[in-house]
Amino acid sequence: MSEHSKAVHIQEVDAVDERLPTGRLFTLGLQHVLVMYAGAVAVPLIVGRALKLSPEQVAMLISADLFCCGLVTLIQSLGFGRHFGIKLPVMMGVTFAAVGPMVAMANVQGGPEGARAIFGAIIGAGLISMAIAPLMSRLLRFFPPVVTGTIIAIIGISLMRVGIGWAMGGPAPTAQSVDVPKLVAMVDAAKAKAAEAAATLPPGASAPEMKLPGPVPMKDNPNYGALDNMGVAAFVLAAILLLVRYGRGFVANIAVLLGIVLGCFVAVGMGKMHFDKVAQAHWVDIVTPFAFGMPTFDLVMVLTMTLVMIVVMIESTGMFLALSEITGRKISQRDLSNGLRTDGLGTLIGGLFNTFPYTSFSQNVGLVGVTGVKSRWVCVAAGIIMLVLGMLPKMAALVESVPTFVLGGAGLVMFGMVAATGIRILANVDFKTSRNNLYIVAISIGAGMIPLVAPRWTQQMAHSLHPLLESGILLTSISAVALNLYFNGGKADEAASIEAAKTAEAH
Repeated sequence: MSEHSKAVHIQEVDAVDERLPTGRLFTLGLQHVLVMYAGAVAVPLIVGRALKLSPEQVAMLISADLFCCGLVTLIQSLGFGRHFGIKLPVMMGVTFAAVGPMVAMANVQGGPEGARAIFGAIIGAGLISMAIAPLMSRLLRFFPPVVTGTIIAIIGISLMRVGIGWAMGGPAPTAQSVDVPKLVAMVDAAKAKAAEAAATLPPGASAPEMKLPGPVPMKDNPNYGALDNMGVAAFVLAAILLLVRYGRGFVANIAVLLGIVLGCFVAVGMGKMHFDKVAQAHWVDIVTPFAFGMPTFDLVMVLTMTLVMIVVMIESTGMFLALSEITGRKISQRDLSNGLRTDGLGTLIGGLFNTFPYTSFSQNVGLVGVTGVKSRWVCVAAGIIMLVLGMLPKMAALVESVPTFVLGGAGLVMFGMVAATGIRILANVDFKTSRNNLYIVAISIGAGMIPLVAPRWTQQMAHSLHPLLESGILLTSISAVALNLYFNGGKADEAASIEAAKTAEAH
């Protein structure tokens, strides 16, 4: 290795391992926490309500979730022994890929009994995931730039839906609801008309079918797409762009956090941000394992959750590759194995502490790209903040009080940066002499868009396939890898081949 190469290598390592001053670490770490908080608490809210748990039990799930987010983030970014932690700026949070199966399990059995069954499935899946992590890490050689760029682009595109939903006040299905009074009136009118027609029929004739005179009446949700909410989201977006353009140094680095804070001030002034939950919350709450009792284990539920974890680990591979590109630190097969093994360990910890499967949070990958701060110690600080929030419900309630439409303006910036990173990788792909790469990108992005534009496309398929087929990131990953093997024979360019060889030797 030349002296110049050694210098570059040291600079790259320093960027990831750099220890910033405590004040900056706290501020930048808090920014990561604010970015992921809404997504982190969403899963325990959804699953807790599906289980029909009491508000106190749902609050317990949220506290446990925040605590485990912090603990697993520390393991992943700080490292734990030789086999755990990828040692990159990674924030770990509950994966949304597991929500569907867990809600289905909750619908079969609710209450604390259902919670214990879910936690048992999570513990079993965590143990299996830790065992298969080295096998999953061998997939690295199937991810040349044409594949990784496509996957990272679809990650950003998929996440844009989350950011837009935040700005709109909820996901698209919440825009309208059934107008029950009008529907009742329509049904009564249809019944009366059918009865009147039946009275004129001869004896023995079959009664006419009751038909509604029109489509089911819907009414608009006044909170969806509210102009004042979208105005605040636009204000946050504009504030971030102004800070990025005209800010210098540290101010530019925390542009997203400052934009969210400014948005909160505007929301308070408009009377849209309240602190009632903060006043009602307790100051201290200790997270304990097995709060619902000893978990129960069902083989089918464990295997179902293991399938979810396979999805999660493939998605995590894309996240880790994105961070490798953003930070400039190359990851070996052993590094990837350690990162994926931590996904399994985090899931095991989640099951023990009354929470759910964990994976690297895509939102925070975008934040690393926006801020340009590559130090993993920022995520270590964020992990400590999450641990504290998990034990201080009053502080957690303060963060929770940030309206989602405020986060929406910041989400557009951060999630768009993930897509932009994928596009930047694709810009270095040879499309001129290897025109088949165009088909790899085009078809793979199209496959990833299917769940976004047709979310119920799997309704005629076996339910066991839904966790796999409802992930656009997974569909893009499978499509890109398969098409790359078909067109390119799984052979990357010379540099990628050398890197793959080094990876094999390192392992």
